[in-house]
Amino acid sequence: MKLLPTDLPGLFVVEPSVMADERGSFKEVWRTDRFTALGLTAEFVQDNESVSKRGVLRGLHFQNPNGQLKLCRVVKGEVFDAVVDVRRGSPTFGKSFTTTLSAANHRELWIPPGFAHGFVVLSDEATFLYKVSAYWSPSDERGIAWNDPALGIAWPVTSPSVSAKDAAFVPLAKLPADVLPTF
Repeated sequence: MKLLPTDLPGLFVVEPSVMADERGSFKEVWRTDRFTALGLTAEFVQDNESVSKRGVLRGLHFQNPNGQLKLCRVVKGEVFDAVVDVRRGSPTFGKSFTTTLSAANHRELWIPPGFAHGFVVLSDEATFLYKVSAYWSPSDERGIAWNDPALGIAWPVTSPSVSAKDAAFVPLAKLPADVLPTF
């Protein structure tokens, strides 16, 4: 397994070791001792699965005050994934990171609490799985506008399918400070 750092402290791309032959493949997607040896610890309490069609954009979501650490991966299809540091006082506040997650590249994304997360589906359909360290809490659910120009995210779509809830999110600069986590 390889851990690839990003420009956002605490956010990592994980490349698991994949054993493949003519029959198929095998990989460990979560193993406590191996992640701990890399300095990443978590107690996951919930697994989530999202199935979406091409052009569906979900996000940018985060929870506060009950933030969630997420370990994300795609088991079918391909997504363009975006993460934004929304921690007040962070030296990388408002900065974004993007990558492609797919069933073919096997990559995972380690997203600490305090980061907003979203993705758009690039394939006909995608199945997105993620483990979280805190239960979903509707009263703690927050979000920022996916198309906030200040974030500098080069989404590969111009007219994605977005839920009414996600479409109502405001740019990061317009969020009240008390809904943002602190660094």
